[in-house]
Amino acid sequence: MGGGNQYQYYAVGNRKLLENGGDQKTVLPLFAWFLIFLVPVLIVVVVFACYKGKLKLTQILANIEAACPFSNTYLDVPVSDVIISYKEIEEATNNFSNQIGSGGFGVVYKGTFAFDNSEVAVKKINTKGLENGCVAEITAMSLINHVHLVKLRGFCKRGLEHFLVFEYMNRGSLDRLLFDSETILNWSERVEIALGTARGLAYLHEGSANKILHLDVKPANILLGDNLQVKIGDFGLSKLLGPEQTKLFMTLRGTHGYLAPEWLINNAGITDKSDVYSYGMVLLEIIRGSRNSSIVKGENGEPRWLYFPRLALAMYKRGQFLELADPRLEDQVNYEQLEMLIKLALCCLHKDPQLRPSMTNVVRMIEGKMAVGIPQVNSLKFLDLYGHGSVEDNMTETTTATTTTTTQDTKPVFSYISSEQVSGPR
Repeated sequence: MGGGNQYQYYAVGNRKLLENGGDQKTVLPLFAWFLIFLVPVLIVVVVFACYKGKLKLTQILANIEAACPFSNTYLDVPVSDVIISYKEIEEATNNFSNQIGSGGFGVVYKGTFAFDNSEVAVKKINTKGLENGCVAEITAMSLINHVHLVKLRGFCKRGLEHFLVFEYMNRGSLDRLLFDSETILNWSERVEIALGTARGLAYLHEGSANKILHLDVKPANILLGDNLQVKIGDFGLSKLLGPEQTKLFMTLRGTHGYLAPEWLINNAGITDKSDVYSYGMVLLEIIRGSRNSSIVKGENGEPRWLYFPRLALAMYKRGQFLELADPRLEDQVNYEQLEMLIKLALCCLHKDPQLRPSMTNVVRMIEGKMAVGIPQVNSLKFLDLYGHGSVEDNMTETTTATTTTTTQDTKPVFSYISSEQVSGPR
């Protein structure tokens, strides 16, 4: 083969032996040289960025993640305090044996950490369209602390699987309490839930360092704990998707009854006012105690479809607010609060996002620190289109015919003769 040096390589563990005419020498593999060069460069870049104040924590983590060849594999070496090992999650959930929920973003499991005996909810995200900077976004989410937001305790990234670990809310979600529970939330509890939810959204929109849009506000994402703690869940998951992915994902897999009209319009801007619309829909369900779209009994006992927002608009025009309250509450309802909340919900539903109040103003209205606006009927006509074919027309005629009044406290009192038609079977 000529007189040149001949080299042969033999893999031995994580080293290689270089053979040259019988003399063996230990040499560093190419990968080790790569690390020796890369690590100091990254350290210099990060230190310089921190010193100059040009990059925030989330940007630094994103840059490291993008540069690190291991960012798409199991992170067994923590890059921040919020990373939890897959083994810990597997043990806490007893190998994912206790599923407690599922939704568009993934499946949720209940678990208990052995090291502090704390209960947690582990969400396994099942989408493959996550942004490259998801580690940075999740880290930023973990830094958010608010009394009305579910705390993100940590996360794990294992290949294409992402696990988010949240504090556990032992009373479950609002949709179960409103629609699937024998327990009836009283009026004051409903007002507190409406207020707590509004405060959480207001913080996301205006109180945190960076505005966060929830984009999936619905009763299933409003969680309750002891002493009626009200907390919003899934509040940062939309940031893990790109703008186009987010809109497509939410349009295809979101709950359409809560999506603002602008979701269905090409090139329409999705803003914090889209969350306001969803909140308005949730508020109507809190008031009524039933889903906005439901099957009810018709005049002859046959099943009919009811679209409650359309009925709410019709009753608002007639000034008949008590007919819209959950009939199971009987005389618990505060009339002034009911009227205020109905008007507020309709203001949140305006088709024109600019006419919707901010969540900060929603909080002030519920607290009585700001007057509620007047719903603009022209910007609510789309509810008639959404509810076309529902039973409101016959019901409002029946309700109008059976309305009575009283001079006591100058407040109108209305018959509940059509309450079964309005509410549907329980």
